[in-house]
Amino acid sequence: MSEHPSFDVAVVGAGLVGSAIARELAGTHLSVALVEGRADVGDGTSKANTAILHTGFDATPGTLESMLVARGYHLLGRYAEETGIPVERTGAVLVAWTEEQLHALPGLAAKAEANGYDACALISADQVRALVPRLGDGVLGGLTVPGESIICTWTTNLALATDAVRRGARLLLRHQVGAVATDGAHTVLSTSSGDVVARWVVNTAGLGADRIDAMFGHDRFSVTPRRGELFVFDKLARPMVPTIVLPVPTSRGKGVLLSPTIYGNVMLGPTSENLTDRTDTGTSESGFEFLLDKGRRLMPALLEEEVTASYAGLRAAIDSDDYLVALDRDARYLLVGGIRSTGLTSSMALAEHVRGRLADTGLDVTPRDDLPAPPRMPNLGEAGPRPYQRADLIETDPAYGRIVCFCERVTAGEIRDACASTIPPVDLDGLRRRTRAMNGRCQGFYCGADVAARLEDGVTRRTTGAPVR
Repeated sequence: MSEHPSFDVAVVGAGLVGSAIARELAGTHLSVALVEGRADVGDGTSKANTAILHTGFDATPGTLESMLVARGYHLLGRYAEETGIPVERTGAVLVAWTEEQLHALPGLAAKAEANGYDACALISADQVRALVPRLGDGVLGGLTVPGESIICTWTTNLALATDAVRRGARLLLRHQVGAVATDGAHTVLSTSSGDVVARWVVNTAGLGADRIDAMFGHDRFSVTPRRGELFVFDKLARPMVPTIVLPVPTSRGKGVLLSPTIYGNVMLGPTSENLTDRTDTGTSESGFEFLLDKGRRLMPALLEEEVTASYAGLRAAIDSDDYLVALDRDARYLLVGGIRSTGLTSSMALAEHVRGRLADTGLDVTPRDDLPAPPRMPNLGEAGPRPYQRADLIETDPAYGRIVCFCERVTAGEIRDACASTIPPVDLDGLRRRTRAMNGRCQGFYCGADVAARLEDGVTRRTTGAPVR
């Protein structure tokens, strides 16, 4: 086993939860590997969620999820301030359109209080319309949730993974796990880029978590890929949706939301469709028809605005109403599965929980006292000044005043910085998530060639040891 990289803990899956856990464990004296099958962190389920920092008001009281979302809300909120992850405290309102939904609102307010969140308030139809004047006809009432916020999921994932690496974790990209073998003291992960040896394995593989779990001899759950399609409307539509408009959950499901985004757009979605293909992130005609129908009811005027993008994400649905965190002491293996969309909010609390579970086994997870400062992330949000708006930055470095992507106002300095960062992009999608380049109205039609050339130059310079310019 000595001929292969060997670690105290290997965390499989570099999404939000895996990156948070790797960061937490890398803050101890343990050696940590963050093992990811794709070419970048946050390139799976984590990149395509609704990007809401949840208060946990509607979680099922008493569940692990409710506890960790409530804790994670505060942890991630503080971490965002430290690292510059963009957050907007927009608040939210649940809108009742039917008598069934209206009668459900008091129960949701009571559930929020049971979860320790007491800021919700029942409001009338007129008060709902005062908050969101452009809503369609037929509003019957609402419930405000002032603590709900929007956040940049891309920056969150990258910040956590960057922090993990700077704390000493080793990021192993393009290491798709195909098999495991354990002798009780060590586990060998056979991956697409060679073997990785670890004393402990933490499974945060998302859509592949059940398959990794089966490699350890378990047969306790199955992941169903659940596709959620969304529309992204042009920034001119943003004043129409000043707050998150949440559906009222009923016996038929949670429904579709309207939300502003941290980038200045408006989002409509998601759909909810169970699939069998764990790679099918394509959009569909039926999904578009569904969203258009919902949009006509929620806010007809919004459909007159331009759609700049549509996308689909896959959620790792399991047959459980709670997170599935299970420890196999004999195999030195910990499963963290069934982490639904609330995993963005609960990620740092889940990491704390995992450290506690490992501590109970006797593993030394004492924090180090020589940790580096958290990384300061580039601002991708519209609520704060972007580089092209900062005369001080441009005076120091004119590259921050040289706009490359005009739709999103991304500068040459930002692209250069991304290419020279701790976890640099290897493709255009990775660069999009780090800078917003090509994410606007033209979707790269105007700037794509220039952005691609700058990325290629950055990759070449980094691999040859030349300074990235």
